[in-house]
Amino acid sequence: MSKKKKVQAVVISQKMIAPDIYDLWLQTELAREANAGQFVGVYPNDKSHLLPRPISICQVERDKGALRLVYRLAGAGTGEFATWQPGQVAEVLGVLGNGFPVKEWTGKQIALLGGGIGIPPMLELARELKEQGDRPVIVVGYRDKDLFLCEELQGYGRVLIATQDGSVGVNGNVLDVMREENLSPEVMMACGPMPMLRAVKAFAAQRGVKAYLSLEERMACGVGACLGCVCKTVGKDHHSHVNNARICTEGPVFDAQEVDI
Repeated sequence: MSKKKKVQAVVISQKMIAPDIYDLWLQTELAREANAGQFVGVYPNDKSHLLPRPISICQVERDKGALRLVYRLAGAGTGEFATWQPGQVAEVLGVLGNGFPVKEWTGKQIALLGGGIGIPPMLELARELKEQGDRPVIVVGYRDKDLFLCEELQGYGRVLIATQDGSVGVNGNVLDVMREENLSPEVMMACGPMPMLRAVKAFAAQRGVKAYLSLEERMACGVGACLGCVCKTVGKDHHSHVNNARICTEGPVFDAQEVDI
């Protein structure tokens, strides 16, 4: 895991790519250390909002020193981010958390599953897999026809789509797609809302498939000090001797068999 530091980042560009979904590029030295599944804490410039907002890394361009963050408008903090213009300076804490174990699964049959705002991390994950010669199946679930990032994902693997309203692809969720297509990967890597992740864990267990889950949770400090983002684990932590892990430091990516969700 990379050493955490607070740095100044410069806004390169920003645009809305779907209703309430924003695509933000930042120039920052943190790009040199970032990997798929990790995240950063972005501080609002409004000092009445003290805590950073955790945002997953969507894309990394190390040679350009750039990070791409795709986030959903959710409150005052992200509301401020959505107003940022090129050239503005922001404080960013990173790189945070542990990402997906990409190198462990070279040459294997891999399925990536993203739901809603859990889709953006799949882009960098798919890119890193392609870089090592792997071409995963990418299953993405949306509410409706606003398919952000879908075209970009198609450059990295076979993309299958589910929508809750049935407007595009399979009418249902990502696991409905897995069943309809009779997909049997050796490993599944997923990010999305908790009900989806619970279902992915059960699906993988039933079929004896390895699964990694990126857990989404509200966070405060982002560095493991406040214990505001713990999740229940199957085994006991060897330091605290309790069945908990901090999503911001031990996660956000966990082996599905290790978390009790």
